[in-house]
Amino acid sequence: MTWRRVFLLSGLSTLVLLSMLQEGTAQAAGEEASQDAKQKIFMQESDASNFLKRRGKRSPKSQDEVNAENRQKLRADELRREYYEEQRNEFENFVEEQNDEQEERSREAVEQWRQWHYDGLYPSYLYNRHHI
Repeated sequence: MTWRRVFLLSGLSTLVLLSMLQEGTAQAAGEEASQDAKQKIFMQESDASNFLKRRGKRSPKSQDEVNAENRQKLRADELRREYYEEQRNEFENFVEEQNDEQEERSREAVEQWRQWHYDGLYPSYLYNRHHI
């Protein structure tokens, strides 16, 4: 009975010790990984200062700046063109629906008029009507 308790206590203590060691190595590896991530995300101080340097108003733009501005302008033009095309399509669909509804109403009115004024002749055109 005593041997069982001793064996059980030693097994549990080893398990606790191993889990604590494993957590400690995982934290150390996590710190190293975060340092690598910081180096990948942030640039060196000298590069950052060169990146943020302002050029004079009269100095020519670099080709990268010109390309970036052109890309922005082209993207803005494309978005504007898409927006106006979508607006035009919506308006055309609206007008087409309105015209279809108006045509349907006028067709129904003409059909009702023809049924009301039908004189028994076929085809029931106006020029077939006999006026006395």
